Amino acid sequence: MLATLSRRAASQPSISLTCNSLSHIFITIQSIVTSHSHLSFFHHQSEMESIGVLMMCPMNNYLEQELDKRFNLFRYWTQPRRSEFLIQHAESIRAVVGNASAGADAELIDALPKLEIVSSFSVGLDKIDLIKCKGKGIRVTNTPDVLTDDVADLAIGLMLAVLRRISECDRYVRSGAWKHGDFKLTTKFSGKRVGIIGLGRIGLAIAKRAEAFDCSISYHSRSEKPNINYKYYGSIIELASNCDILVVACALTPETTHIVNREVIDALGPKGVLINIGRGPHVDEPELVSALVEGRLGGAGLDVFEKEPEVPEQLFGLDNVVLLPHVGSGTMETRKDMADLVLGNLEAHFANKPLLTPVV
Repeated sequence: MLATLSRRAASQPSISLTCNSLSHIFITIQSIVTSHSHLSFFHHQSEMESIGVLMMCPMNNYLEQELDKRFNLFRYWTQPRRSEFLIQHAESIRAVVGNASAGADAELIDALPKLEIVSSFSVGLDKIDLIKCKGKGIRVTNTPDVLTDDVADLAIGLMLAVLRRISECDRYVRSGAWKHGDFKLTTKFSGKRVGIIGLGRIGLAIAKRAEAFDCSISYHSRSEKPNINYKYYGSIIELASNCDILVVACALTPETTHIVNREVIDALGPKGVLINIGRGPHVDEPELVSALVEGRLGGAGLDVFEKEPEVPEQLFGLDNVVLLPHVGSGTMETRKDMADLVLGNLEAHFANKPLLTPVV
């Protein structure tokens, strides 16, 4: 453009262009282009800020603040009359942000005719009606990979905590009981047989960590995994019968609901330990409670429960059980990464760019 202007100016005898005047022209053109870019940016930003996003429940302060900055945020949990609220804002809500406890069911999806995307602040998708979303062309994203390490770390932590009675040891010291005698002997973790239900990202990460403790690994999944050297069992009962520690690490589906039932628990036996870092409904909770109370199961490490935050009170007095408040991905670093994925997916969708972690 500058060369063209120079040629045109040179063809006019009444105009004499110096280096300074050329620089001035160049700076003027650059200013126009920059101004246009800024206008486009602010127009795009203004468009984003007008997009209605429905956040289902409080899940992360950073995520909530960023959503509020970038979009027109609606906080669903603050609405006393939710049916009226949905009717009032049905035409403006184009995105839903949920998590492991609150997503987008068929009723909510039907109430939001302009809904385009559901972005989940979790890897699990059991709170989202995926079939309904597919049928309506609604995009769905989650936060895989970024939480794998934390959940796998916690699974190993639960194994150690249950077998070495770490929580009980802590209580023993705090109560002053140590002054009256040494703590009882516990059970070794290294070298144990670890069986994993579901050898996806998280299951595989748990297996690799357990191998570092010289544990032998076996697993059950919908089908045998190629290029995996771990022992595969075609049934849960077989897996439970051939391991000391059974870890639940699969996705929650209708088929995997209560995948750990009385038969599986009895196969694991009075010396076996159950670790659940999946979802509460994976385990038949009343059967688990009765097995632990009756001594038919050796112990359990549980990060999830069927009706969170409700936990069976019978478990509170059992020293062979470690209870956590669903904190598998609960580190500052990982929750920030998860929030950035949610934000990135929303911004990519509304900018007509490829989604970062598409599910539907």
